[in-house]
Amino acid sequence: MIVVAIIGVLAAVGIYGVRRYLLNAKTAEARMAVGRMAKDAVTAFEREKMEPGLVPPGGTTPIINTFCDSATAPVPDDIGMVRGKKYQSAKSDWSLDSASDGKGFICLRFAMSEPQYYQYSYRASGIGSTEQTFTAVAQGDLDGNGITSLFSLSGVASSGFVRVTPAIRELNPEE
Repeated sequence: MIVVAIIGVLAAVGIYGVRRYLLNAKTAEARMAVGRMAKDAVTAFEREKMEPGLVPPGGTTPIINTFCDSATAPVPDDIGMVRGKKYQSAKSDWSLDSASDGKGFICLRFAMSEPQYYQYSYRASGIGSTEQTFTAVAQGDLDGNGITSLFSLSGVASSGFVRVTPAIRELNPEE
């Protein structure tokens, strides 16, 4: 009877450990993607952009550093598509905006080709001003119970320098 009790305790501990491992593996997708979007936003800021048009001989044009403007829509566009399930995005989901407009995921050069547990969005503000900000967000509902988890990473550009928050903000990460 003692052996059966020991096996029962070990099984309970093992099930808990496996469950935590699976949840951590699923949330790793969100952490990785949000971190990658933040790095892509910094890279986009560091790309030199210039005013369109010809520069006259001996003339100059200002170099503009700016974040990509906000994405038109999150991917997928409805949180219900990832509520308790995975979503396989299409390439067109990530290219709703135009690269020439400097908007969204296409400007960031960010896309996911694997099925995803989370809805991703990118927002920016103050584009073209002296202080610009961005926020990369992953939102999901792994167990489909209506309680969402949120992962976000923000950054600010001021005086030509970009600062990104040192840690990902997590709200209900293993909801």
